[in-house]
Amino acid sequence: MPLELYLDLHSQPCRSVLLFAKINKIPFEYKAVDLSTGEQYGEEFGKVSIIRKVPVLKDGSFILTESIAILQYLAAKHRTPDHWYPADLERRARVDEFLSWQHTNIRAHGSKVFWFRDVIPAVTGSQVPKEKMDAAVEELNASLKIFEDKFLQSRPFVIGDKISLADLVAIVEIMQPVGTGLDVFQGRPALSAWRDRVKKEIGVEIFDEAHKTIMNVNALAQTFESKGIPEFLKLKLQKMFN
Repeated sequence: MPLELYLDLHSQPCRSVLLFAKINKIPFEYKAVDLSTGEQYGEEFGKVSIIRKVPVLKDGSFILTESIAILQYLAAKHRTPDHWYPADLERRARVDEFLSWQHTNIRAHGSKVFWFRDVIPAVTGSQVPKEKMDAAVEELNASLKIFEDKFLQSRPFVIGDKISLADLVAIVEIMQPVGTGLDVFQGRPALSAWRDRVKKEIGVEIFDEAHKTIMNVNALAQTFESKGIPEFLKLKLQKMFN
């Protein structure tokens, strides 16, 4: 049976897995899971993963969740070029360091901005209060500065002259708030130059195709207008603000 990847391209981790598989020409069957309608809570997806999150990899009878684990599995099984996840202990540790850091920094803050600027207005019809929005953007800016100053520095890529899983995960996370119309690259020439290098290494066409879903800032509002707002999303928003 072919490798199956369960994905929703609104999700940053899903985009990283999709891009990695495509770049390295790993054959797979795309299984779309619509998070905006709560498809992950349906009976069929529950048979695949009780965690009910994407991405999910299904390789025969082997099922794997968590995007970082999936990327590492694909790199090992398909023996992708060493620069993605180096065998050298120190270079690999640098990749792992970023992958460990990003969860509670770029990912957390970029996701919050995405929710505040896109999801919440689409669900409620109202904008998030300015002070909350400003605080969220400030947190994101702080994470981006750390990414530039510590992880990127003056190097072309995180671990040097070659792209790695760290760059791939970083770019999909940083693009998330960009999809809401917030240009986080403005006024950051080093970050902009890094983005351009990453896009070139990935392939501009593949990169743009993977990000097409989130670059339509009105897409979620149109989805909720046509299909209604799922109950799980209403409950999630209540928890965020109560």
